[in-house]
Amino acid sequence: MISSIKDTIKSELAEFEVRFKESMRSKVPLLDRISFYIIKTKGKQIRPLFVLLSAKTCGGITDSTYRAAAFIELLHTATLVHDDVVDNSEKRRGFFSITALWKHKIAVLVGDYLYAKGFLLALDHKEYDLLHIMSEAVKKMSEGELLQMQKSRKLDIDESTYFEIIRNKTASLIASACAAGASSTSEDREIVDKMREFGEKIGTAFQIKDDLFDYGQKDIGKPLGIDIKEKKMTLPLIYSLSKSDPRTKNRIINIIKRHSEKKEKVQEVIQFVHEQGGIDYATQKMNEYHLAAHQILSTLPQNDARDQLEKLINYVIERKK
Repeated sequence: MISSIKDTIKSELAEFEVRFKESMRSKVPLLDRISFYIIKTKGKQIRPLFVLLSAKTCGGITDSTYRAAAFIELLHTATLVHDDVVDNSEKRRGFFSITALWKHKIAVLVGDYLYAKGFLLALDHKEYDLLHIMSEAVKKMSEGELLQMQKSRKLDIDESTYFEIIRNKTASLIASACAAGASSTSEDREIVDKMREFGEKIGTAFQIKDDLFDYGQKDIGKPLGIDIKEKKMTLPLIYSLSKSDPRTKNRIINIIKRHSEKKEKVQEVIQFVHEQGGIDYATQKMNEYHLAAHQILSTLPQNDARDQLEKLINYVIERKK
């Protein structure tokens, strides 16, 4: 599905690729080598797609749109590089991470460089609305990550806190992508705010889908149970614990706190979540956010770009990895 969506804006994506590569350019050979590696191991580029399709839905793609798409991808890449440092991850998308190949210090500096390049891209072209949108996203992502780390120490995350975390940590960047796309082509604040809300809804659904992968039955590119091993409280587990008796709840929490490195213990937690209905509940919540995004999109004028956005948000919850 994602390839067919990309085919509809093939020339625009090609132009984005050129500008994104240019935005990463450096006079430092090491940085250029790492940038080349990042581009070679790129992901699906979902967020630039949201920028381009949001702009096309709300008016049309402009130079400002390409800058917004490049900024979003620079920012997203920087967060992934820093995440791998924080999590000490050796792999990213099936390839060795920057921190695995070049170690922590260089990885931190590369992430900082990517952030700086994004902000300069906006400043150099006096894109102050874009700068504000992206600064707000960085603030929210940092708050979400820190709140998750704080709560993970005691494993006391309830459902409302979980949604606050993912609204900031994950949904804020997709919300910013959609808002930036709309802002690049329209001065109508109501439209920009509507696209931000649309992005937040589908960004929340996106994260719940990622959380569900952790409790799957097959390899999807990252190890199953990795969230459990990292003591991350996600929606399927939060719901399951809320429905269990005190004795069972204490046993599961004890496993996560003290035995999360043992494969058989992680499998026990996964089985517990399935038995308690955590998968079904999280899927239901994901579908609710997906429907809310659809409803917002349906209020916009119908055009081909809106049709592709609808396909993209369907892909978000139907993807296999």
